[in-house]
Amino acid sequence: MNLPHIVLIYLVSINVVTFFMYGIDKWKAKKSRWRIREAALLGLAVLGGSMGAWLGMKVWHHKTLHKKFRFGVLAIIIIQLSIIVYLLYK
Repeated sequence: MNLPHIVLIYLVSINVVTFFMYGIDKWKAKKSRWRIREAALLGLAVLGGSMGAWLGMKVWHHKTLHKKFRFGVLAIIIIQLSIIVYLLYK
């Protein structure tokens, strides 16, 4: 396996995990259960799961009214895409 293949597998995996973590947290919120910490949800986005976080927010209608999520996840996506573009074209 080469590095781009490993990176792709990692990014797909972290985004799938992040997407479902947002769904699990939404389910827990509806059931009044112990919740996933906001720092953990945002941390997953920082670790590469930003698209999964954004999709999780849209699909599960979760954390969409929280400014730190609405703008924070968008900022993380922009930063990560900027890094990717820089690395591809440097």
